[in-house]
Amino acid sequence: MVSFGPAALIGLCIGFLWGIGCSLAILYSIYLGGYRKGVEDSMAERKPERYRKALEKIQQRMRGQAPSEK
Repeated sequence: MVSFGPAALIGLCIGFLWGIGCSLAILYSIYLGGYRKGVEDSMAERKPERYRKALEKIQQRMRGQAPSEK
């Protein structure tokens, strides 16, 4: 039973770190996908409605005004 303790602790640490690493990799790929979509939308000839609304809110915030609710 004494030899099981260190092996279990090492396995737990490696498993925990592996799980955290996989989770971070998934979150990072989701983030990059959203970033790529944003760049793609900004380069499109006709901007999507959601893009135009977000751009309007950002411009109003930069001017110091509250965004209008629509």
